[in-house]
Amino acid sequence: MRNLQKTAIAIAVTQLAIWSHGAATAQEVSANENQSTASSAAVVVVSGQRAALQSAQKLKQDADEVVDSIVAEDIGKLPDRSVTEILSRVVGVTMDRSMSNDPQHYAVEGSGIAIRGLTYVRSELNGRESFSANGGRSLSFTDVPPELMAGVDVYKNPSAEQTEGGVSGLVNLRTAMPFDFKGFKGAVSGSYTYSDLRKGKAQPTGSLLLSDRWNTRFGEFGALIDLASSISHTRTDEMFIEAYYPNANVDPSRTVWVPRGAQWRSMNWERDRKGQYAAFQWRPNRDITAALTYFQSKYKEGWSEQALLSQETGDRPYGIQVENGVFDKNGAFISGVISNPANGGINLNSDRRVSDRRSATRDLALNLKWRISPAWSATTDFQVVRASTQALDSDVATGIRMQKETLDLSGDVPKITFDADDVRYLSDPANYYWAYTMEHKDRSKAESKAWKTDVRYDFDHPVLRDVRFGVRLQNRNSRNQNTNPSYNWQAISQPWMLGWQVDRLATLDDPKFAGGATLRSFNNFFGGDVQVPAIMFPDDAVARGYPDSYAKLHTYHDILCAEKGTTCTPWPAATFDNDPAGTNFQEEKTRAFYTQLRFGWDNLKYPVDGNIGVRYVKTKSTAYGYTTYNPTIPTFEDAAAVLERNKIANITPFATRRDYENDYHNWLPSLNLRLKYSDQLQFRAAIARSMSRPDFSQMKAYTPLSQSITTVTDEASNIVTVTNTSLTGAADGNPNLRPTTGTSVDVTAEWYFAKAGSVTLALFNKDLKNIIVNQMYNYEVQDVNGQTQRFAVTGPVNGAHGYARGFELAYQQYYDWLPGYLKGLGVQASFTYVDSSRKLDNPVFSEYCSGNADANNLNLYINGCDTDGRTFGNMPLQGLSKRTINFALMYERGPVSARVAYNWRSRYLAGVNQWGTRDTNGKDTNPASPTYGQNNVAWGLPLWQENYGQVDASVFYNVTEKFRIGLEAQNLNDATSKQTMQQHAGTFGHAWFVTGPRYTVQANYSF
Repeated sequence: MRNLQKTAIAIAVTQLAIWSHGAATAQEVSANENQSTASSAAVVVVSGQRAALQSAQKLKQDADEVVDSIVAEDIGKLPDRSVTEILSRVVGVTMDRSMSNDPQHYAVEGSGIAIRGLTYVRSELNGRESFSANGGRSLSFTDVPPELMAGVDVYKNPSAEQTEGGVSGLVNLRTAMPFDFKGFKGAVSGSYTYSDLRKGKAQPTGSLLLSDRWNTRFGEFGALIDLASSISHTRTDEMFIEAYYPNANVDPSRTVWVPRGAQWRSMNWERDRKGQYAAFQWRPNRDITAALTYFQSKYKEGWSEQALLSQETGDRPYGIQVENGVFDKNGAFISGVISNPANGGINLNSDRRVSDRRSATRDLALNLKWRISPAWSATTDFQVVRASTQALDSDVATGIRMQKETLDLSGDVPKITFDADDVRYLSDPANYYWAYTMEHKDRSKAESKAWKTDVRYDFDHPVLRDVRFGVRLQNRNSRNQNTNPSYNWQAISQPWMLGWQVDRLATLDDPKFAGGATLRSFNNFFGGDVQVPAIMFPDDAVARGYPDSYAKLHTYHDILCAEKGTTCTPWPAATFDNDPAGTNFQEEKTRAFYTQLRFGWDNLKYPVDGNIGVRYVKTKSTAYGYTTYNPTIPTFEDAAAVLERNKIANITPFATRRDYENDYHNWLPSLNLRLKYSDQLQFRAAIARSMSRPDFSQMKAYTPLSQSITTVTDEASNIVTVTNTSLTGAADGNPNLRPTTGTSVDVTAEWYFAKAGSVTLALFNKDLKNIIVNQMYNYEVQDVNGQTQRFAVTGPVNGAHGYARGFELAYQQYYDWLPGYLKGLGVQASFTYVDSSRKLDNPVFSEYCSGNADANNLNLYINGCDTDGRTFGNMPLQGLSKRTINFALMYERGPVSARVAYNWRSRYLAGVNQWGTRDTNGKDTNPASPTYGQNNVAWGLPLWQENYGQVDASVFYNVTEKFRIGLEAQNLNDATSKQTMQQHAGTFGHAWFVTGPRYTVQANYSF
């Protein structure tokens, strides 16, 4: 029984350390949870960041599993501006700084996390599953106000009693409960944040917490309300270089590699995040406690960018000329003047794109804890989560054929030089034309209802501690809708229309087409370090004016067709109203049971304790969706003749519903052991099998099929030749996917030499199976003549296995022996190394890429293809940095608390065949190919995110015991994020992002 009391005391101490005022340090409590709350306790109160470190360290030291934590200094005082930034401070955790599934756009506050290099992360709120309606299984951590959180725990090798779903780990966000405080508690905070790059008005953030508890004749009641609101306005500037093409025109003696252009863009990003949290507790007697919690997070995100984008498609990049060219030893372009006189200039689009998204997550949970007897206790829990999101993505562009670009790529960032003729040319509306519109809308809803009951029996035994078993039932559904077409690209006027559909372009100097575009400069671009000229861009209101503004722009196309005497197809707006083609529905039912035994040998020379258990999970999912085909086929009405027309497949448009069922079950055993060499030094060993189900976005049953047609027009004879057609599809998902599974082994050594001082080492290995990768398969459709046409469809499959292994080293300490004011100095540092490998279950490799609908085209999606049609080889796991460093220099003495933190991660593969580094005009260099020498190969480059390190800092001053003011700074080193593209001629810079420093003035008051 004494051992049981020790365990209970440790649990009580840990909980008190987390929730007490100022995140009080570990305390020794003289009575267990069954004794009177009036029992005395010796308390040493330590506040501030030192107390937070002590609490987090105590959690790690006493936990049954391998866990790392961050604890708030006080209510609303987590150390960063977003949950993703907070998590990136945890050893072994990295943050993705790109927007979700879009490495071409930067996310200032991050978009997702990986634990030990893997993104199979399960997210929980107070130990219960929570998620966002983005097609994933976890929370979008940027949606969650950090002001509502009291702490964050990262479990890296969970035990059987923890809900399945995280191969790489589990992230639990913790909020406060009213019984965590002795009585009334209040806290209010406010801040203003200023972006140095964007300038403008500072943006506010505020939070308020009120909590109290009362004794009544019906028992003890407690209530807590926590509100938070934050607005953030930032800006990202980008310069990027397009892919390099093999070029035989520049130097007759050799083939050189020349980029098809250099572009730039600037994006203003705005985020409005609101959070509401309420908790109610009732304890009618000492054996029963009931709790009701409600959590709601609303997230509104909008961004607007003006970007210059390349339109050098088809054969155009191979006609680029270079003057005063300097090339490296591989023949790759370094500097010079590029032009394309044969095609009227370098074809570019000046693009205005806006995106607005609204998301919400609501979580209602009821919990009941009952101590049935001194040995038996039970907990039951019911939870309902509802999440929703909807978005409009609108893109409007004008076009221009720039006469030349003077480039120097030898420095840290590209240098683009413009002479007076360039500036005049770019400022003249007569050189611009209305080019295209593209809209996308989506809306999603997800709901989960979960019930679980856990029962525990405490042994009065020298070895056996307790046995736990429980059941969990969950029903979850997800409904996702995309407009059809999903991204509805529609031309207004294009150079390739000239001669056969229109005689001229809709130029901005023509009164019929004037208005809606403005000459816009890039003020303070790259913080003033880079100078670029003003460009004519569509107005923000035109992009936001969908659908009315789109309808007006497409009347310009109708006017041009009428002048030519041709008939134009009316502009079709993308819609999901009354059209089921873009609708996908998934429903999932899970049934889980676990049992777990906790044990310990306290009388050994080196005490050993731990737990062993197994979890059984059965999953049943159903889905339905549509396979669609609705292409836009040119009619060539004004062409004198059309050659090779028979290459165009004549297929009747269709939308066919398909239904799927998918059942599977998993056994997940686990073992956690701890050996205490002394009170300060302990060792752990853990082994477990885990699973991560596919994201709902990966299980969609929507497959849009399309046909792209490439033509060449002889302007003298007005004869159009169909040079190539491509039947393709992009399956949004695969309803028959199985979960990715992993076997994890952890070994740790942990030395806790002070309350806020420790050195820990962890070795880990995760073997993975059923990794989901995109592959290509043939989808057969009958044309109007009864002939079989094969579409090359790409989609996700369980097609690979691999591993992630490495080590973590962490150290923290305050140097209390230093003299004078230096006594408050401390250091927190960690280093993570991860090595990984991914191998296809059915390896596919070909020396050359192919644009045909055969298995060899898997190279494009698995191995990557260059613009010269050659394959790169098998790629590593995406998003995995080999090395990660966190270093923080801390200071806390008297009323002053300060921190300077550095976070760094090494380069990693951001993706293969991503937008911006792909096209269909690669050169076919396969000698055995019937199209050898033609520019018809689909290519997609490996895109790498290079090393990135950022410095953040904060300093706070306690005016009184209850009132604190401070200053925070993010990205003090004004870091540049760089992406590179891998090609056979070398690894070249592709994109450079800057966001500038951000400064926050903050005040907190507790009462």
